[in-house]
Amino acid sequence: MCNLSTFSQIFRIILGLILIALAWFGPETSIIDYEWMELWNFGWLGFIPLISGLAAFCPVYAVLGCGHKHKHDHKHEH
Repeated sequence: MCNLSTFSQIFRIILGLILIALAWFGPETSIIDYEWMELWNFGWLGFIPLISGLAAFCPVYAVLGCGHKHKHDHKHEH
């Protein structure tokens, strides 16, 4: 069951990869001050949009009953 559009999938995959890359390489760079280094650990949350994008499924959308995929209305003709 897919409830994400192609654009949403691509966006989530790119966002996830960026966040994971920041978590992986962030502590080795001097982009931010030492006091903010703890925030790099939040980059590992990038696995959530990455997996969601790869699976084309968002569990939050499923629970709320919404999504980016347009449902086709099949009308029965009598």
